[in-house]
Amino acid sequence: MTEPVRHRLLISTFAMMGTLMQVLDSTIANVALPYMQGSLNTTLDQISWVLTSYVIASAIATAPVGWLSARYGRKNLYLTCLVGFTLASMLCGAAQSLTQMVMFRILQGCFGAALVPLSQATMLDIYPVEKRSQAMAAFGMGVMIGPILGPTLGGYLTDAYDWRWVFYINLPIGIIATTGLAMFLPRASRNADLRFDWTGFGVLALGVGCLQLMLDRGQTEDWFNAREIVTECVLAGLGLYLFVVHMFTAKKPFIPPALFKDRYFTTATLLMFTTNTVMMASSALIAPYLQNLSGHSVSETGLLMAPRGLGTMAAMLFIARMGGRVDQRKIMALGLSVLGISMFDMSHWTPDISGTRTMITMIIQGFSMGCIWNPVTVISFTTLPPQLRGDATAMQSLCRNIGAAIGISVTAFTLARNIQASHEGLAANLTPFNRMLHGSLRLVDPLTQHGAALLDQMVNRQALIIAYNNDFLMMSMVSIPALLMLVLLRRRKQVR
Repeated sequence: MTEPVRHRLLISTFAMMGTLMQVLDSTIANVALPYMQGSLNTTLDQISWVLTSYVIASAIATAPVGWLSARYGRKNLYLTCLVGFTLASMLCGAAQSLTQMVMFRILQGCFGAALVPLSQATMLDIYPVEKRSQAMAAFGMGVMIGPILGPTLGGYLTDAYDWRWVFYINLPIGIIATTGLAMFLPRASRNADLRFDWTGFGVLALGVGCLQLMLDRGQTEDWFNAREIVTECVLAGLGLYLFVVHMFTAKKPFIPPALFKDRYFTTATLLMFTTNTVMMASSALIAPYLQNLSGHSVSETGLLMAPRGLGTMAAMLFIARMGGRVDQRKIMALGLSVLGISMFDMSHWTPDISGTRTMITMIIQGFSMGCIWNPVTVISFTTLPPQLRGDATAMQSLCRNIGAAIGISVTAFTLARNIQASHEGLAANLTPFNRMLHGSLRLVDPLTQHGAALLDQMVNRQALIIAYNNDFLMMSMVSIPALLMLVLLRRRKQVR
């Protein structure tokens, strides 16, 4: 900073408001998805685009944050992103179609991508070295409040007002944070001579964006029978291939290839990518399950999902007390095992599952994720040279967000396919030779219009239950390859 730092507490408070606003929007919309589906007239797999568009836009837009901050000044970028995020939130709340919603969510994700790294960098700059650990502890607690408050606040706003208030709630927070930082945040120096690797960033954005489009629209467009999906697949492969080639041949790529020469960082990043697919995908599935099948209200669903964040916080406190006394790999193995077991248990859920059991499962899952994330973060930087740590955090953020978007998309289209397959299998048994449709055993009369409609409704409901269970089972299997990755990690002294 070029000016003396004053009003640290106020700056920290306003910076945390910006962080909270961005983190909150990654989970607050989950419980409102069934309501959005009706208002926007979309299918079950299409409504997931509301989540994936935001996550993938945030992932891509994270890459140039450091360059933009140094080139145009942190304060200017921070205020621009806060204003843009707030306006995009208002547009999301006013959206009248799925196309508008996806476009506005992409805009929201682009502006929101910078809020968390800029908040963290600001707090590191305004506090002296001896107080940075306390500042980062407060920052970490603020980041954890988002996943805890998100489902509960989203459920309350949707139940008491309308799902659009899930986005409108950002207006007062955005105004206060923007005004406060405009008044108190000192200006930082700018470097107009900085150059950014726009070629590498461009081909990465092309590859990741087309891959996400392919996954989101594949089920709707009948996959590779559609020219659009084939085109997106080719462009995704081409973009990712050019990105890898450019990264290893360019003089100054925006992601240094030296990162991937470190086995610990590479393995830890793959673990973070894998586990984040499960966390975000399961969050996107649980809310519709509890509302559409279990019959919970949107506010009840938010309360049932909130303990997941409490479980993660408990795991962080547990790991902090253990310190360096326990091998980090053992904690990660515990977390991965518990995550797999909890997802396997969910594959046996039925709509009449009790609220108590649901909350216990959420706590266990949150605890398992905390046992995975903290050690993964520590191991990532165990042998990495200090000069690569800034690029490493950006790369991990990118992979984490891409994993979340891919996880949501894959579970959404497998859910749709499983519903179709299960419906076909169940309906195949509804023949004139089925004794349940005759005589005293008959539950409904399929020969009447009302009876046929009721029978189809029963089959649809059972097919939906089976499809959800199959998705949860698929996610439970993710822990197996993740556990095998731990073999690549060995205890090493940390590089300082």
